[in-house]
Amino acid sequence: MKGFSNRWADFPDYIIGITKEIWEDRGIATLHHYYSPDIVVRSPGSVVIGNEKVIGATMATLAEFPDRQLLGEDVIWSGTPEAGMLSSHRILSTATHLADGVYGPASGKKLQYRIIADCHAINDQINDEWLIRDQTAIVRQIGWDAKAYAADLIAREGGPEACVRPLTPATDQPGPYSGHGNDNIWGKTYASVLERIMGADMAAIPTEYDRAVQSEYPGGETGHGTGPVDRFWMGLRASFPDATFTIDHQIGREDPTMPPRAAIRWSLHGKHDGWGYFGAPTGAGVYVLGISHAEFGSLGAAPAKIRREFTLFDETAIWKQILLQTG
Repeated sequence: MKGFSNRWADFPDYIIGITKEIWEDRGIATLHHYYSPDIVVRSPGSVVIGNEKVIGATMATLAEFPDRQLLGEDVIWSGTPEAGMLSSHRILSTATHLADGVYGPASGKKLQYRIIADCHAINDQINDEWLIRDQTAIVRQIGWDAKAYAADLIAREGGPEACVRPLTPATDQPGPYSGHGNDNIWGKTYASVLERIMGADMAAIPTEYDRAVQSEYPGGETGHGTGPVDRFWMGLRASFPDATFTIDHQIGREDPTMPPRAAIRWSLHGKHDGWGYFGAPTGAGVYVLGISHAEFGSLGAAPAKIRREFTLFDETAIWKQILLQTG
């Protein structure tokens, strides 16, 4: 871990350790060290530049959810300490909505939801980030519908002309990281599966996913078997049938005591011109940022297939884009 504090055993230890230190141990001020002053943090709902704004957002979240825990499920990473490393960090978060905030008046509801964050780190500091929270799961558990929440957020932010703009190629800002991951076979395999699905080859699902696959999708939706996988990917692609699907980052890893796994950051960019996940077509231009994790394995001598899949995008940010164009 050249360039990093010797308190960290390895890169996953660094990522999980600083996450706990910042959020649960209330070391918010450590963001002055762990995040570069001009860091670019992209989430589907906004683009934030600078660690001062990150610190403000962190305090606002902890004020609204003071008992929040961030349980690290996996860190899928690539790179070297010398050149920089990219972690795709999957978190299961628990929290209680105890104060008024961006999610509305305090509801007292206990929440559970996932986050995946892609972070680039070098010299003990993160300087580029892509962050997706399962906003659908959060707002549903509080009592909101995703579309209604997006509409209310637009109003609370000052209306269509003044509200915060979601992430799109037009609002994105360049950061220091320009890598695309690694060439590990498991990343290549998973990228190929997603490209087949997004190319309408839905037959890839029964052939490339285990019959007992466990799936975790936006809204906190857990599925078992290939049926939920087919319905999820079909519904998403059907909503944006002509949108351009792009794999922006690809990692594969094989680590001791862990199954082979992959992390893919991807995007869909085009029009909402089909029936599917987002209802009746509106013709609105939409940008979808997604991150997917997959674990591979086999119970016997058969070739390894996808046994667990985790995918996140922000449904509320997509609805916000649609509503800003359609009213």
